[in-house]
Amino acid sequence: MERRTIGAGALGVGAVGLGCMPMSWAYSGSRQRGDASMRTVHAALDQGTTLLDTADMYGPFTNELLVGRVLRERRAEAFVSTKCGLLVGDQHVVANGRPGYVKRACDASLRRLQTDTIDLYQLHRADPEVPIEETWGAMADLVTAGKVRALGLCAVGARARRRSGGGMHDLTIRQLERVQQVFPVTAVEAELSVWSPEALDALLPWCAARGVGFLAAMPLGNGFLTGTLTPGQGFEPDDLRARHPRFTAEMMAANQPLVVGLRRVAARHGATPAQVALAWVLAQGAQVVPIPGAKRDRWARENAGAAGLHLSPRDLADLAALPPAQGSWD
Repeated sequence: MERRTIGAGALGVGAVGLGCMPMSWAYSGSRQRGDASMRTVHAALDQGTTLLDTADMYGPFTNELLVGRVLRERRAEAFVSTKCGLLVGDQHVVANGRPGYVKRACDASLRRLQTDTIDLYQLHRADPEVPIEETWGAMADLVTAGKVRALGLCAVGARARRRSGGGMHDLTIRQLERVQQVFPVTAVEAELSVWSPEALDALLPWCAARGVGFLAAMPLGNGFLTGTLTPGQGFEPDDLRARHPRFTAEMMAANQPLVVGLRRVAARHGATPAQVALAWVLAQGAQVVPIPGAKRDRWARENAGAAGLHLSPRDLADLAALPPAQGSWD
């Protein structure tokens, strides 16, 4: 697989990563199987997918434990990204950015992941009760201690952006400007896909201008852009899409032109819509690494194949001409 570098430290990773969250969090609990998930991680590594993206809140904790079982055998082949800063309670999630907690959370993640070093440690969300500089300083101490190689920041969600006012990623950029004064940011993780391209406006240019890597979360639109979902099919109650405005039967039907456009381009290359969607993300910059989620090994192999798909100017023009997605994103 093509290799890409992220951050000023030029950390090398496979061009397509693996989002491990769906294996144990947020999607169809009845379809989550530990043995199948482990096969998925192994299959991804076999294909040259090195970046494994997880977080302590996924599960909570069980996702890191699952990844750790694979790392015990194949740590040298993997680039491990995990996150801290969010605590999962009963039907709610709260931020915790206290320095002492961050350091304890890192030690706990290291134990679950069965590794001595985390390649990329990301702040999932800033704690409104703690200056972000204090949280980031504690994370920088982890680099000094040799427990972490590099630091990253996850973009705030759309709800937080609305509360703060301004553009889609203005709040995230303000946070980045502040933490950069404490310790360099190696990567930013934010949503980027054919149906959610907002990061192209300001956030991705900010990263490109400073040599900061960009991890594209949800590059397949929570599965919609794969073309495997049917409008009105329904989702299990624990699946985040069951409450998502873009996954109502009406909105899924209204957004089918996006899938049709992806299929049209895919047919030219003998590829799948998912591979075209990922190739589009890859085409947005040399420092961009999509991290599609997958629960099955076949999907991990298919996603990895997108690294070898190079879209032509005609392909990119056709995708740019697709109608924007309809419906609120949150």
